[in-house]
Amino acid sequence: MTNQVVIHLAKDLRKASTANKAPIWGKLAEYALKPSIARRDINLNRISQLTKENDTVVFPGKVLGTGNMSHKITLCTFSISNSAANKILESGGKLISHADLIKQNPTGKGVILLG
Repeated sequence: MTNQVVIHLAKDLRKASTANKAPIWGKLAEYALKPSIARRDINLNRISQLTKENDTVVFPGKVLGTGNMSHKITLCTFSISNSAANKILESGGKLISHADLIKQNPTGKGVILLG
C-alpha cells in the first residue's frame, strides 16, 4: 500500500510537469510511486564526486552519510540520514523540499537528477 504523503507528492510533481512542460518532474513522480524496496541509496562521497560547487541535485532515494561533502550543494531527496543531512549543512549546502525546488526551478533547467 502506498503512503498518502507519497501519493500527494507524485500528484504535485505531475502537475508541475504538465504546467511547466518539464519532464524531470514527471520522471520524479514515477520514481516516487515505485516500491521502497526498488529505490536506490547513495553515499555522500559519490554525490561529491558527481557534482560541483553550487549544483542543485535531486536524488529519488535515500542519501546516506558515508564520506564527506567537499563543496556546497542544494539537495532534494526522498529520504536522508541524519549524518548525511548534518554533513551537507556543515559544508554550507542546503536541503529543500520538492515544493520549494519546483518554485525555484519550475522548468527543471539546471537541476541534476542522480539515479
